[in-house]
Amino acid sequence: MTGTPDPRPDGRLHNGPDGGSAGTADGFADRLDEEFEVPTRWLPDTGAHAEIDEDAHIEGALILSVGGAQQSHVDLLHPERIFYEYLQRIGHVVDLVGTPGEPLRVLHLGAGALTLVRYLQATRPGSEQTAVDLDGTLMDFVLDAMPLPEGTVCDVVIGDAADAVLEQPDGAFDVVVLDIFAGADAPAHLTSPDFAAHLLRVCAREGVVLVNVGDDPPLAFARAQSRQLAALAPATAVLTEAGMVDGSRAGNVVVAARNGPWPDAWTRALLAAGPHPAAVLVGPARAAFEQIPPR
Repeated sequence: MTGTPDPRPDGRLHNGPDGGSAGTADGFADRLDEEFEVPTRWLPDTGAHAEIDEDAHIEGALILSVGGAQQSHVDLLHPERIFYEYLQRIGHVVDLVGTPGEPLRVLHLGAGALTLVRYLQATRPGSEQTAVDLDGTLMDFVLDAMPLPEGTVCDVVIGDAADAVLEQPDGAFDVVVLDIFAGADAPAHLTSPDFAAHLLRVCAREGVVLVNVGDDPPLAFARAQSRQLAALAPATAVLTEAGMVDGSRAGNVVVAARNGPWPDAWTRALLAAGPHPAAVLVGPARAAFEQIPPR
């Protein structure tokens, strides 16, 4: 079913088999031979235009940009393929949770173009997902231009991530993904120990919390977020490109936290899965990363 999602009084946009913004890759494939018209929309909350362009190198893939900066990449024909490396690392962790191929309960804080939502529907059909984003105009634009795959069960909530998390019961999700941070300019209330504790509270014992941090050298903010989660969770790990560990380069660091132990098998699997060269830091290696190197 396609179309613009119906806003709810509670700030939710409903997406799923019973109504709202679900589509098919086949429908998109039928339009590949047509001339592509770049959809755009003004985002009053952001004060910028959003646009969706074709990927010139990958057939059937689209790129969401806001204010001229690329935000998300979506392969509509192959949603099981993820383009951005940090999101590949997150996807590989998600692959390890629970029984392979079985549905998961997933909370996405920061929705973008719903790339990970689409990945989960492709790899674990029937997963019950909730995606939270502050910008309702952006979410309406994304769902109108790039409908979710048929059968996707995803409740899109328009609101603040902290408010959304506080509403959730203990252990409500198998996976919690926070993908909002862009360096130390992140909203202060989302960087606090209290918020981090709530992320762990709503995550099941055998699940995982995944926090993506985009940062600049010397990665002080990413190191601080890793230290904070390590002080709260029984087990944490840092996933990034190996060349970023020394803090000399800008990029993305993913901090993973669990309410249970971190399996050694996960470390081996994630190192093998890449993207390469991959670093998966646990124990003393993670603790060493958390210290800002001397200048």
